[in-house]
Amino acid sequence: MRKHIIAAIQAHAAAQYPKECCGLLLAIGRKQKYFPCRNIATEPNEEFRLDPEDYAAAEDVGEVMGIVHSHPDATSRPSPHDLAMCEATALPWHIISWPEGDLRTITPTGHTPLLNRPFVHGAWDCWQVCADWYQREWGLEFEPFQRTDGWWESAENSSLYEQHYEAAGFVRVDRPQRGDMIVMSIGRTVHPNHAGIYLDTDPTLLGEESNVFGPGPFMLHHMYGRPSEILVFGGPWLDRTSLILRHKDTCVPLTPVEREAI
Repeated sequence: MRKHIIAAIQAHAAAQYPKECCGLLLAIGRKQKYFPCRNIATEPNEEFRLDPEDYAAAEDVGEVMGIVHSHPDATSRPSPHDLAMCEATALPWHIISWPEGDLRTITPTGHTPLLNRPFVHGAWDCWQVCADWYQREWGLEFEPFQRTDGWWESAENSSLYEQHYEAAGFVRVDRPQRGDMIVMSIGRTVHPNHAGIYLDTDPTLLGEESNVFGPGPFMLHHMYGRPSEILVFGGPWLDRTSLILRHKDTCVPLTPVEREAI
């Protein structure tokens, strides 16, 4: 990163301290520019949310090449949220510790394991592990699905799974088969708020070691506050099931050659 860009990021971090600063690294022809943005997070000392109006304004200036933010009174080590959002945005993330001044860059890998990923709502959560399974195992792609933390707690909010499953290509069924999405109601909730992939008696995942044994049936899921995992589907999980959903395009699985090409 060029010296004038680093200097601009440092100045922004200092000006916003003890709040997190945030901004964008732009390419304007052969030149680079740091574009400072407003942090509109509810708790800006703890996190950042880049103002979408600022993002749109930056795109009018140049091509967005990276996302920048500061870690006040902390190291530049990326948090699980940083890692998740780096993958979600498919852009490099530049993190500066302040006032220490250490600058670190993380880049998207393009491949996040289905198992043992940390929980980050809106990026690495129960819906995302389902969507990623469908992409890797069946070659399905879904539109980015926006959801806010705690949407399931109020009757005034939309019931996201119930409202959107048909538009996403799912239909309700009575008995699960491998690849169906199990939607459950977990904890004190107004709406069904958790989902997993029914794996039947085969817990294997494409390119990953599941380390799960037994007769099954199994389910891949990502519980709030816990790493993603495979467990036996039954008992309380079965009791909490609200919907069994089957995608219209999963009736015929991919061949091994097609799966390897994904």
